[in-house]
Order: sequence, then structure tokens, then C-alpha cells
Amino acid sequence: MRVASYKNTTLDERYDAIIVGSGLGGLTTALLLAQRGKRVLVLERHWVLGGFTHVFKRKEWEWDVGVHYVGEVHREGSVLRRLFDHLTDGELQWADMGEVYDRIWFGDTEYALRSGVKNFKADMSERFPAEKDAIARYLDLVFEVSKASRSFYAEKALGDVTAFLGGRLLRRSYMSFARRTTYDVLRELTSDEKLIGVLTGQYGDYGLPPRQSSFAMHATLVKHYFSGGAYPIGGSARIAETFAPRIEALGGTLVTRAAAEEIVVEHGKAVGVRMEDGRTLRADMVISNAGVLNTFGRLLGDVGKARVGATDKLAKLRPSLAHASLYIGLDGSRESLNLPRANHWVYPDDYDHDRTIARFEADEDAPLPVAYISFPSAKDPSHAQRHPDKSTIEIVTLMPWQRVAKWADTPWKKRGEEYDALKERWSNRLLAKLYEREPHLQGKIAFHELSTPLSTQHFTAYQHGEIYGLSHDPNRFEQRFLRPQTPVSGLYLTGQDVCTCGVGGALVSGFLTASAITRSNMLMDVLRA
Repeated sequence: MRVASYKNTTLDERYDAIIVGSGLGGLTTALLLAQRGKRVLVLERHWVLGGFTHVFKRKEWEWDVGVHYVGEVHREGSVLRRLFDHLTDGELQWADMGEVYDRIWFGDTEYALRSGVKNFKADMSERFPAEKDAIARYLDLVFEVSKASRSFYAEKALGDVTAFLGGRLLRRSYMSFARRTTYDVLRELTSDEKLIGVLTGQYGDYGLPPRQSSFAMHATLVKHYFSGGAYPIGGSARIAETFAPRIEALGGTLVTRAAAEEIVVEHGKAVGVRMEDGRTLRADMVISNAGVLNTFGRLLGDVGKARVGATDKLAKLRPSLAHASLYIGLDGSRESLNLPRANHWVYPDDYDHDRTIARFEADEDAPLPVAYISFPSAKDPSHAQRHPDKSTIEIVTLMPWQRVAKWADTPWKKRGEEYDALKERWSNRLLAKLYEREPHLQGKIAFHELSTPLSTQHFTAYQHGEIYGLSHDPNRFEQRFLRPQTPVSGLYLTGQDVCTCGVGGALVSGFLTASAITRSNMLMDVLRA
């Protein structure tokens, strides 16, 4: 898919809506508004569309940067599947990862997660027979959170007056879970610390260990994968590839290398976007998919910041954790290399996630608190046709921003020998984790490249290289201003900070934002159809 760059495109002086950022939330909002007859312009600072759904290539290999697996979309009739089918006319297809989608390791002890709630309950009960009642109650709570989330997120799309009158009631049930930490809730169910460690073995999918994360976020993530995992056929780039042509067919415009400098506010209303080259593009409304910290902290000028009370609001928020990712290329097919589809979550032989993170933050040489190993080429049945005899692996771990902060002002790919040496050390540590779980791959790595939080900062403008936007701690869910509407007339938010991180959260945020703008329940319109 080729999308013209900003400098090579003739743009109009005015649009109905300008969307800053082409992540899934931005693309969803743009497409829904275009379906309602709005002329939309999507601005993307990177040279490819898609935000964290895009892919990048080196030589003969390609990797996703954020869509490692998705829940529910492979299940006919699920909400997410129906929403995607509506937006792409069913063109976006998904491949089931199989019965086992995650393998959680503590040292050499494995806990395989099989799709299906009955399988989950049976497997956990077999491993922890004394905790059967706790496991059953845990599952009940996960589904209670899922049910309560419907009204919580629906309230975000309501107008200010309606939300003021009924918002507390709509939020009450969900907030009873959201304002508590995952560990506090689980500790009331069980005193078995190993069980708690296993139940929270996917914490990397939302970026916070159990003593820091909101239980509502934990429950949402766990429930999301109860039916197993799936991967987009054709790779994660297919998301933008199926959205963009439909936006253009409805009169919309998408441009890359289009860095927004400021959201222009006049007389209390957002009226356009000033670009880095000084040009101002005007619109009836501006929708930011750049993240709350970027939108309120960087893109709004002094007038806009004062109107939203940015200083006070931003002081209540903190960014999510940063990460490093090792991208690995191999010569050979999935079959010849015996690559699995299931992910590995590799932990030290210590079931206390908070302790292993704290130890690692204090001492860089301490054991890695987590290594998430994904095999994207094995998950995608079309990969062999697109990249014959080539395979890929990704390994993700936490990397505190402080470890790379001193190179923040250096140019991309020209950060010096010391930085390159750091990357090589981390690459070797991650490769060692791969060989622990897949020893037959030693000597078969043809290419590898490490990205650090500086790469995320460079391409997304997130200040500390955070991949999940705002931290998913209890405090985050207390902030009622994390909603599509802002105190600046004509300025809206979309993306993972409106809902939660992940493909599902970003997709639903697009529906909520479009609903708030059109004053109609667009999500329910699709589901009823």
C-alpha cells in the first residue's frame, strides 16, 4: 500500500475533520466519520501508516511492531470480529493460533494456556488442586468486570450533561474493580503466591505487574484471550491496508511524513493543525490519536492547555513502561525450523513479578524480569507465500527509560559506539532466553536488530518510549477526562488512552469517539445490524 507523503500531496485548505495519528483508533474514527459523509484528513508523522499496527522490513524479512496476537477476532459472532468485518467488509482475515496460545515459564516449569474457559479452569485446577474454589471465583470476577465494562465505556461517549447526570451510576460497578490492584484482589481469593504469579503471567500485555496494575485491566486482558489468540493473515500491515482504501474511496485523504506541530485553538475552539513547516490546515474539528500526554502536553498551545487544565490533569498521569524488542530473521521455513505458533512468556524462577522488576530496575545485571518470545511468521499462514524460506522471531523485554535517556538527543542510527555496545549486550541476553526454550535454533540466526525505547520515542513521539500510552494503574481509571470529548470545543481524543491498550481497546475507542462526534451509538448500530 502506497500512501503519498505530505510534501508530495496537494492538500485542501479545509476539511471536516483532521485526525492526528494513523494508529488503529485514528483510522477507525476516520473511516466511521467518512461513512457519515465527513471529509477527513489523516496525518501520520512516520513514513508508513498504522501506528503500532505497522510492519518494518530488513532485507528479506518483515516484523510487526505491536500486533503480536489478538483475542476474540477469530471467533465468528464476537464483538471485535463484527466490528472489524463492518469496517473492512470482511476483507481483514485472522488465523487461529491453535489450542495452546501462550506458554508461561517460571524457570523450567511450564504452564500452557489452552483456549476455552473450561480448559483454563481445568488446567489451573489440576496444577493447583487446593485452589479450585479460588480459581472458580476468579473466573466469576473476570466475567463480572467484562459485564461492568460495557456501561463504563458507553459513558465515555455521552455528552457532558448526560454524563454528569448519569455517569456515576454507569461507572460505579466497573470502578469497584478498577480502583483496586490486581494483587489485592487475587490475594483475597488465595494465599498461593505461585498461583497469583501464573494468573498474572500475561501482565506484559498491559505493562504492569500485579501490585501496580488495575484489576479491571488485568481481567479485561485475561478475558480477551479466553478463546485463544489469532494473527492477521498477511501480517499486521493488513489492518491499515484494509482501512485506508475505504477512507480514500469515501473522499478522505491520508498522508505520511506529516508531523503536526500544534493544534490551533481560536476563541476556545480547535480550528486546525499547524504543521512543522509552518502551514496551517483548518478543519471543523481535530481528533488526536497522538496520546493524551502528547496532545495536552505538546500539541496544545498555551491557550489550549489553560482551557483543559493540562498542568493539573497531566500531573495525575504517568506513562506506561518502556521496552526493548529484538527482531530476528532466520533462513528456512517454519516447518524446517520447527517454529511454534504459541508465545513464550519466560520468567525467572520467582513467581513475584513485582519483585523481579524492582530487582532489575535497581541492577541492570539482575535476571531479566520477563522475555516475551513471539513467532510471527509461524502465526501467519500467508507468510510462506510472501517470504519463501524466511522466518521471523521477536523477543520483548522491559527496558527502563533511564537506561537509554542519555542518548535521547542523538540522531536515530547514529548514537555512538557505547549505545551500540549496550544494544549488543541486550541482544545477547535475549538470544540466551530464546535458546533456553528453543535450543535447536542456536547457530541458525541470520539477522537480528534491537530496538530500544529511543526507537519508540523517535517514531511515535511518546516522551519516554512507552508502548502502551498511559500506565494502566488504578489511578488512570479515576480520571474522567480520559474520554473522547475535551474541554476545548472541536477537539476530541481517540486511541488507547481513551479506553485501554491493545487492538481491541484502540478499535473500540474509534467507535466511541465517532459516536461522541455524531451523537449516535455507532457501535450498537453495527452490532444490531
